[in-house]
Amino acid sequence: MSATVEFARMNGLGNKILVVDMRGRPDKVTPAAAVALNADPHTEFDQIMAIHDPKAEGTDAFIDILNSDGSKAQACGNGTRCVVQALAAETGKKAFTFQTVAGILNAVEHEDGTISVDMGRPVFDWDKIPLAEEFHDTSRIELQIGPIDNPVLHSPSAMSMGNPHAIFWVDRDVMSYDLARFGPLLENHPMFPERANITLAQVTSPTSVTTRTWERGAGLTLACGSAACSAAVSAARTGRTGRKVTINVASAKPPATLSIEWRERDDHVIMTGPAEWEWSGRVDPSTGLWSRDGTREAEAQ
Repeated sequence: MSATVEFARMNGLGNKILVVDMRGRPDKVTPAAAVALNADPHTEFDQIMAIHDPKAEGTDAFIDILNSDGSKAQACGNGTRCVVQALAAETGKKAFTFQTVAGILNAVEHEDGTISVDMGRPVFDWDKIPLAEEFHDTSRIELQIGPIDNPVLHSPSAMSMGNPHAIFWVDRDVMSYDLARFGPLLENHPMFPERANITLAQVTSPTSVTTRTWERGAGLTLACGSAACSAAVSAARTGRTGRKVTINVASAKPPATLSIEWRERDDHVIMTGPAEWEWSGRVDPSTGLWSRDGTREAEAQ
């Protein structure tokens, strides 16, 4: 078995993704390799999408997802779009079914190059998100940060899109908040026993929401697909928008949008957006040592 495998540096709305081809191998990308890759500015990432041989009948692959701190993630919508683009270019197929630890994901690449991912049904039960305290209505939970009589952020909507999310509703530019300061405090708040993704969301019209996210296990991120889905669903759930919205990702470079539909007939969340290939190379999934195609340079230490 070769010590190295093929990988690609890609992005979904600037969300930095490494797609690693682990098919035909029994091993996995190790947390140590993930940490080493993220420590290198050439390969720093938000998520690794490791493509493994399928485990379930009727699926195309099993996707193992790692955060930049080496922890496991249950879902990554932007990363899934990157996997679809990579496999579509390789196989010529347009439709795929993936298995993750969060369940089954169906995805399709359209003629215009955009990719739709069926992210499944949202989860609202407090013990399945999960939250540390019981809430009958998780569309508005008791949680705040800042002075008790004038909190900076408060009363988020909580839900799961395969991973836990808290959506804080704000009435001014999401970029004006010090999310780098509040993000880690909220991600690791005792309310979230499995930590949480923290999103600031500003409703700008009945069909549009602007977001910025502190991503669990990754920190400030240019984009987060499951957070965009959670913001769209929570906006509709609380009567702020309808069930089909445009998410303006404020931190994406350049600014970009995702189309999110919380489908009424089956409650599935459909996310549509782009993916972009940047470059490819080979990586040791055990250590994170890597080289870029066309060079002899091994960058990770």
